[in-house]
Amino acid sequence: MSRPDTPAKIAYLGPAGTWSHQACLDLFGRDTAITPLDKDALFAAYAGGQAERICVPVITSTVGVTPYLDPILALPSPCIVAEYARQLDYSLLANRGATLDDIRNILAHPIAHAEVKPWVDRVLPHVGRVHTATNGAAAQEVARSGSLAMASMGPRVGASVYGLISLADGIEQGPHNVTRWWVLGRETPAPTGHDKTTLCVETEDEGLSAALAALVKGGIRILTVYERPSRRSLDTHRYVVDVAGHRGDAALADVLTHCPGTRVLGSYPRTC
Repeated sequence: MSRPDTPAKIAYLGPAGTWSHQACLDLFGRDTAITPLDKDALFAAYAGGQAERICVPVITSTVGVTPYLDPILALPSPCIVAEYARQLDYSLLANRGATLDDIRNILAHPIAHAEVKPWVDRVLPHVGRVHTATNGAAAQEVARSGSLAMASMGPRVGASVYGLISLADGIEQGPHNVTRWWVLGRETPAPTGHDKTTLCVETEDEGLSAALAALVKGGIRILTVYERPSRRSLDTHRYVVDVAGHRGDAALADVLTHCPGTRVLGSYPRTC
């Protein structure tokens, strides 16, 4: 996976067979062209205009923020245009002919290993757990090896992409195992009346209280707050703040004029 030579309408964190691949299929359907890119190429394509939209996982209910949130905050002009949340029901994928008794190593992204740990501890407690860059890369490696002793964890779409079979489906399916994606685009969607705005507040320790107080005083409902390092000093932080409403709403627009250091990352229909 490398930077596309021609503009891609929609790009996602590849390779094929990842949960981001599945999220794009859910969001845009199978008839829409989507391009898998590695992390660096994905953000470079968006920043450089080679991709109109990119789909990025940002939060999981199991481990919190993903490693892909900080690269979004580092973009000069990110524009979140949609959000998508999905309950993850993992499949254990293996080469044809394999059985559960054959499996000696399970390959998966570290987040996936954390999310399926209770099931693996119960069903396959003695297998090795190997970390990979993505769940798609895990499925790709299992297929490439041809080994009956290797399996991967990921969405079932990986089986069709890499010619694997599923030994178990619905692993850790439930409301406790949810990932949220952002779709980054170019133009802010029009208000719908049920919107969410994501802000990035970069401030010293004492500055967060003032920013949150201004939002509350202005009647803005705060939904979530995530802290990220500023990479400048120990007492300076970046806070990602989700609030109810659209940046075009008069109340929110007025509050933002009195919040220096606050950047709007996007306003979009609220779906989760």
